[in-house]
Amino acid sequence: MWLSDRWKDYELLDVSDGERLERWGSHILIRPDPQAIWRTPREHPDWNRAEGRYSRSRTGGGAWDKGGLPSEWEIDYRDLRFRVKPMNFKHTGLFPEQAVNWDRMRSLIGSAGREISVLNLFAYTGGATLACLAAGASVCHVDAAKGMVAWAKENAALSGLSGGKVRWIVDDCAKFVEREIRRGRRYDAIIMDPPSYGRGPGGEIWKLEDDLWDFVSLCRRVLSDDPLFVIINSYTTGLAPSVLTYFTESLFTGRFGGRSEAGELGLPVTRSGLAFPCGATCRWER
Repeated sequence: MWLSDRWKDYELLDVSDGERLERWGSHILIRPDPQAIWRTPREHPDWNRAEGRYSRSRTGGGAWDKGGLPSEWEIDYRDLRFRVKPMNFKHTGLFPEQAVNWDRMRSLIGSAGREISVLNLFAYTGGATLACLAAGASVCHVDAAKGMVAWAKENAALSGLSGGKVRWIVDDCAKFVEREIRRGRRYDAIIMDPPSYGRGPGGEIWKLEDDLWDFVSLCRRVLSDDPLFVIINSYTTGLAPSVLTYFTESLFTGRFGGRSEAGELGLPVTRSGLAFPCGATCRWER
């Protein structure tokens, strides 16, 4: 498991009975998480001091009880700054477990000895985009949600990276990649964080189990002749990391060489000292 254990402004305080207790900066939140199927005692005192709680409805969906929680605030990771907002579907605009991937991207780009161009697909609010920009790469940031791309721009401004070499694109990721192939544009690195299920701006339906192989195959066609890395993330329950390794070994190692490594992403839990699993990731590196 790759642990994101270098945070100062985020902390997973405890996890029990379908919920996680978190500190985001100075604010304490409780959010649901289906991975937490154990019922350990809720001994951490902040269970009784949370400022915001997202509760699921028995009929679907859910809602925040925000109490005195502000509508948004900012947190830092190393030299990056992010705006956090409690949103629908329990999200805050940031996946803190991805920080270990951000660090790896920065290391690879920083040691490449050349300018690296990065394609970040399903790029959300730009955590990976900011990490790559901070390392000196040029980045094409693509997401189908206009609001998420606008939020990523805000995060870039907060991090002092607005002047970086970045293109902000609102588009269906597959259609954008197809156009980049026709344009002859190539990238040295690709990052993708595809949803389990989603819709593009034109109503396009995405289902990860059905579409991921074809999509990753398509993306191989926009890699340069000397690629640096490809990172694929998945939050689909039951999809083993080794499945992603099969993808990258079949599509990238066979053509470019290099190696693949896959595993779970995790966060350290303060109360128990254990690690909480937060999805799968696979890194192919040349």
